[in-house]
Amino acid sequence: MGFIIGPWLAQAVRSAVDLSLAEHLADGPRSAAEIAAAEGADPQATARFLRACASIGLVAYADGGFAGTDLLAVLHRDAPMSLRDLAASQSSPCLWRTWARIPEAVRSGESQTTQALGMSFFDYLAAHPDEGRLFGAAMASMSAPVIRDAVEVIDVAGVTTVVDVGGAHGSFALALLEKHPGLDAIVLDLAHAVPGAQAAAVERGLDDRFTAVAGDFFKEVPTGDLLLLKFILHDWSDDECVRILANCRDALHPGGRIVITEILISDDAAGIAPLMDIAMLATVGSRERTLAEFDDLLTRAGLHRVAATPVEPPYAVIEATVAG
Repeated sequence: MGFIIGPWLAQAVRSAVDLSLAEHLADGPRSAAEIAAAEGADPQATARFLRACASIGLVAYADGGFAGTDLLAVLHRDAPMSLRDLAASQSSPCLWRTWARIPEAVRSGESQTTQALGMSFFDYLAAHPDEGRLFGAAMASMSAPVIRDAVEVIDVAGVTTVVDVGGAHGSFALALLEKHPGLDAIVLDLAHAVPGAQAAAVERGLDDRFTAVAGDFFKEVPTGDLLLLKFILHDWSDDECVRILANCRDALHPGGRIVITEILISDDAAGIAPLMDIAMLATVGSRERTLAEFDDLLTRAGLHRVAATPVEPPYAVIEATVAG
């Protein structure tokens, strides 16, 4: 039954985010009527919903009302490593409707986004900017613990310029700039991401060392000493990955490195990695990969792996240089 009612749980969490329960309960218990009034919601339905949230540990009964729990706290917008945006995005229409077609994805081996949404996934996000912004924020929150670990294991000796390829708002590059004052960074993404990247750099006081440029990594990548590819290759087919990697190879300064941060999966993998693999199949027709599969992509692109370091499970930092 726990598996069967999974959709109820996911949508309950999404609703808790939409109703800002974590924020309303951050300073202490409140009644259902108070929360309903603050949200303009139906009082009786709000009380019933809070009772349901109590049954799964999101809230607790307290003083005739409801109190937040440690589980709810991670949905607060200001929580360290907040999951608020991720919870909202993963239960939003662009993903929910596609994942309803996982049986068809398994039978066909192909993405189901066009059948579910009428267009490709990234075209849909461009056509629905509110969902696109939410998805971008969700990916940033998913990235946060991985970036935290990755910046600790990446060697920047001899590096002057970092290029965050497909880096959205440049969270990875900005984290490296904060840790290493001698670096400059460029983030490359589609035009709609550039203002957000510039704003993120200003907010963190790093805009004097940071440049956001619009472009297409299938065509050209800015040159640099260290090129970052975080959660990029799992969106694309093998042939498309080779094109991206070859463009990154051509953009490397002599002695430069490419750093790939992705899930590493195995045939007997447990946990989230195999589920993410199927989600990628249904959404964009792509996959999570084994280390051997990454090695094959690198070889085809004229690159050679020099390191693979585990970080936040199931992710790893894979470093590559031009094959000699």
